[in-house]
Amino acid sequence: MKSSIENSSFLAASEKVAFDSEHREKIKFNMSRYDNAVDKGKKRYRNLEIARERAGFLKYKVINELDRYLIEFEDNFTANGGKIIWAQNSDEAINEILKIASNHNVKSAVKSKSMTTEEIELNDAFVKEGIDVVETDLGEFIVQKAGQKPYHIVTPAMHMSKKDVALLYNEKFGTSEDLTPEELTQYTRELLRNKFTSADLGVTGANFLIADTGSIALTENEGNGMLTMSFPKVHIAIAGIEKIIPKLEDLDLYWPLLAVHGTGQPMTVYNSIISGPRKNGETDGPENMYLILLDNGRTNLLKEERQRQALSCIRCGACLNSCPVYKNIGGHTYNTTYSGPIGSVITPFMAGEKKFKHLSFASTLCGKCTTVCPVKIPLHELLLVNRNHSVKKGQYTFLEKQTISISSRALRSRKMLDLLSGGTKNSLMKFAVSKSWGPRRELPEIAPKSFSQIWKEKENK
Repeated sequence: MKSSIENSSFLAASEKVAFDSEHREKIKFNMSRYDNAVDKGKKRYRNLEIARERAGFLKYKVINELDRYLIEFEDNFTANGGKIIWAQNSDEAINEILKIASNHNVKSAVKSKSMTTEEIELNDAFVKEGIDVVETDLGEFIVQKAGQKPYHIVTPAMHMSKKDVALLYNEKFGTSEDLTPEELTQYTRELLRNKFTSADLGVTGANFLIADTGSIALTENEGNGMLTMSFPKVHIAIAGIEKIIPKLEDLDLYWPLLAVHGTGQPMTVYNSIISGPRKNGETDGPENMYLILLDNGRTNLLKEERQRQALSCIRCGACLNSCPVYKNIGGHTYNTTYSGPIGSVITPFMAGEKKFKHLSFASTLCGKCTTVCPVKIPLHELLLVNRNHSVKKGQYTFLEKQTISISSRALRSRKMLDLLSGGTKNSLMKFAVSKSWGPRRELPEIAPKSFSQIWKEKENK
């Protein structure tokens, strides 16, 4: 019952957003800028397909040997002076983070962009504990002030125009309603400088975990990640267990692919490799560094022989930007941390199959997501595998079961198909599937006579 409610809510939200012309105009404008930049970025590769093949093969190899690489990473990271905490779920991760905050008497925290922290809803936990937390990525800062969740994996405020942001700043800070994007950025920069220098805690994600050096790799465009790690005395990084890559040299492959497919840049502006807290004699960096390694349903996905390949994802957002469904219904409609095709594949395993199985059906299966993935995850195929998986586990309603059963019997029997007239068949089909077909599409009409009937009539003449 709960699953059908979630699906109904999803369909209602989808229809509302899809027919919001103002929203679609904003997304169309922002997506077009992305498409142009990415097309240009891809042309810098002499052979993009070879790079994608290598990246996909290596990441999938790591996923299949994840236990070995995680142990190697842990040994090297702790040898560098860092502390690792393993968290099975969101609650464990939050509890451990709040313990660290309490032990270090944390009153304020700055955060760089991290979908993993969104996944565990860390900001809400900080607020409940009375800890002042500020997002320092510009897009994340905007949606935080708007009281919203990120709209997109890479571009959190993609759904907002410059006018929307100016009006938001006017409401929150009393600035002019006519501020330009440059002026809005400068205002945010000046506001955040004091936050960086006074914060007790810095929280980041990690784009990659490097096994052979025990380091985290962080890539960003604004410098806020570096400031988040550098000024506070305590640094907590949070990453899913799937973020492992074998060697430092592998960044030569993954960083450019992530940049090109994420924003169209040849390389992201700031790329940092952090191997633990400040060492003796060093002037920069935190005194203590912790890394939360998060499972939170990832091992559920790892158990699936086919779908585990989705753990190879490097969070570039390319599949979202190419998906016709995402382009029409937007990121918030999914009601998940990870939206679009990749979110539809992984969310049922990470956040509950019954609750989110409908996402695997929210696809045209056009295959565009697969063609743009930098690590060659066959996303449209995995969506089909998910659908089959949910049916095998009995995650369907009685009405769905009966409809499939009756229609399957009818479609396997020529006599049953020829028994009723075309008009009767059309009436039955309208009664059975018109609701699921949707109010904005016309049902195809069945011909008055089947090919078999027409052929027999022709033969008897």
